[in-house]
Amino acid sequence: MSNLIKDPILAAIFNDEKMKKINLFESPNLFCDVYCLKPGQSQKIHSHAHNDKLYYALTGTAHVTLGEETLPLAPGQLAIAPAGLPHGVENRSNENATLLVVMAPNPSVP
Repeated sequence: MSNLIKDPILAAIFNDEKMKKINLFESPNLFCDVYCLKPGQSQKIHSHAHNDKLYYALTGTAHVTLGEETLPLAPGQLAIAPAGLPHGVENRSNENATLLVVMAPNPSVP
């Protein structure tokens, strides 16, 4: 498979210790990761002053916090965290969950 075509579900790797992030693509413009959450794992609530983030649920159901709301995110649903909005994800289910996560611009590039 070309290195420009990825299968995010097949790329998923789960870790017993904490949520695992698998990078699929990165440039100065954006990054694209797969977040892999076992039951009970989470990404703590945080925000980015100058970066927008998208969470797209691939498998399982995760709960996404966007500002003051926390809502379930089922496969095929997209959550949008505009710059400055506190956000995070948590797997409250009994199944593994995977999310495709895109952020732009890439915060790790000065």
